[in-house]
Amino acid sequence: MTGGEAWMSGGDAGRQPKYQRIAAQLRAAVEAGEYGPGERLPGENDLMAEHGVARMTARQALGVLQAEGIVEARKGAGVFVRDFKPIRRRGLERLAHAQWGEGRSIWATDAGDRELVVDSVEVSEEDAPAAIAGVLGLSDEGARVCVRRRRYVLDGKPVLLATSYLSAELVAGTRIAQPDTGPGGMYARLEELGRRPVRFREEIRSRMPSADEADRLALSSGVPVVLVVRTAFDAAGVPVEVNDMVLDAASYILEYDFEG
Repeated sequence: MTGGEAWMSGGDAGRQPKYQRIAAQLRAAVEAGEYGPGERLPGENDLMAEHGVARMTARQALGVLQAEGIVEARKGAGVFVRDFKPIRRRGLERLAHAQWGEGRSIWATDAGDRELVVDSVEVSEEDAPAAIAGVLGLSDEGARVCVRRRRYVLDGKPVLLATSYLSAELVAGTRIAQPDTGPGGMYARLEELGRRPVRFREEIRSRMPSADEADRLALSSGVPVVLVVRTAFDAAGVPVEVNDMVLDAASYILEYDFEG
């Protein structure tokens, strides 16, 4: 073992802040099954007594696990191990023509046999934001876009906010401009228009949620979100849709397959 490895393996553990050491012990206990899904962790008073630390230190330790998505705080009840299996989002498989081309929702790939509900759908026609107009190639001043805003709920928990932008002129009079887009969703309808998406680009980053995002996703304090912006291109290489997604970071595993 090299000196660097020794440092990484815990040579500096004694110099870690106390709250991090307490968080590490609690994390290990959860991983070992000492606290199962839905079970309550020791509270701030318990941690203060056991470790001889101040309340703020105990609170910080629990906050670390909340930020990692391992536990959730329930007002007036304490901190509990999350009883939620992360969603494995298969980035390539879900966008295959074999999925939506056969009338299936691309979201069904994520959910499997779990209950996925779109509990909110808002469709409107709006002035194209400058950034969206640029991506979609809408050069005319005053260009309009069809905007589709949805919230996805899995096993009763909000996990995703999605906003799609498409040329209003392109989709006028189609089911894309209606709440229910029909079997296969937007991409199947675009194929019917002769604008089948054949290539996709996703840009991914993360940040803390806005107050509205935290409220709509029912996020615990300290839990970040993952932002995925997907652009769909037709066979001519022309962008046909921009989808701006906000994911609960603690609820998702992003999986991508590559061939070398």
